Amino acid sequence: MLHADLLRSPGAAKAGPPDWPASFAALADQAQDPRLRTYYAAGMAAGDTPLSRAPLIALDVETTGLDPARDGIVSVGLVPMHLDRIASSRSRHWIVKPRAPLGAESVTIHGITDSQVRHAPDLDQILDELLGVIAGHVLVVHCADIERQFLNAALVSRIGEGIRFPVVDTMELEARMHRGQPRSLVDRVLGRKPAWVSIRLADSRARYGLPRYRPHHAMTDALASAELLQAQVAHHYTPDTPLRDVWQ
Repeated sequence: MLHADLLRSPGAAKAGPPDWPASFAALADQAQDPRLRTYYAAGMAAGDTPLSRAPLIALDVETTGLDPARDGIVSVGLVPMHLDRIASSRSRHWIVKPRAPLGAESVTIHGITDSQVRHAPDLDQILDELLGVIAGHVLVVHCADIERQFLNAALVSRIGEGIRFPVVDTMELEARMHRGQPRSLVDRVLGRKPAWVSIRLADSRARYGLPRYRPHHAMTDALASAELLQAQVAHHYTPDTPLRDVWQ
């Protein structure tokens, strides 16, 4: 994924998570595209569902840039998971043809070239399959704004409707660990402000001793996010933590 995610200090307080089961029921009635109706009709787990029983699937998208109004998706990776295991054998990866040109910078980052996307399907052509895989699942991502904004924009431009879905954002969970951290005695004596803390995916994984993977490959980054969530829960939560405490 393409994003900058350094944390310095606590951000503005966020409203509580929505009632996703009720939202999905309403969205199933409102959706016009049959694929979206089927997706929403599959329902969503309740907020009091323990993480150990939550239907989770890690998601990552690679894009042509950072602006969802101008840039497009070039690949999608999905990795089904539970807290105690990751179903790598059921992982999915698609390269899709964006409706925006591939810039040299984005090619350098994710390595997907014009020749690879020239005959790739449009996202609309895999939408039924994609929605079928994620139906009923809470998505695990690292930087929710990327996946949400790009998928929403992609659907709006193709079918005239956006998409909503709950996420567990490992970047946001990592940010929680470092917001408002008390300054050390040395910092207080010297009057120093708290240091910047990187919550990039690789840096977050390193804090838990997780291995470094090749970045900016959709399926690998989805796997990396899945493993990071497992580590975060093991260190900071419990398997009985309800979804409402970590999703948004």
